[in-house]
Amino acid sequence: MTFAALKTHAASLPAATADIKWGCDWVASVGGKMFFAGGPEPGPWDGCSFKVDDHRFLEITGLPGFAPAPYLARVKWVQLKDPKALPLAQLKGLVTRSHELVLARLPKKLQRELLG
Repeated sequence: MTFAALKTHAASLPAATADIKWGCDWVASVGGKMFFAGGPEPGPWDGCSFKVDDHRFLEITGLPGFAPAPYLARVKWVQLKDPKALPLAQLKGLVTRSHELVLARLPKKLQRELLG
């Protein structure tokens, strides 16, 4: 498994948009709020980050291949350095959950507009 599979999955989630931030990070957002980031872009990625449930933060950052995300750990983002840390299906589930967590924090009106 490579980070490319997670990038493709993040881009396929409902109302997801993608852009390059900070010069070299590929970022997926929903409603203008980030839920997944990775890079460097272009080139082979050396990691990615995404939001996790508050109650799972310590559990996930305790797994080999994961760490608290620089600058975003205070809001429960994790950094994945090893794409083989978990099976692909579980990693995709975590990215999907990140999307759900960020979407749920958006105003209800914007949620309706995004999801139609």
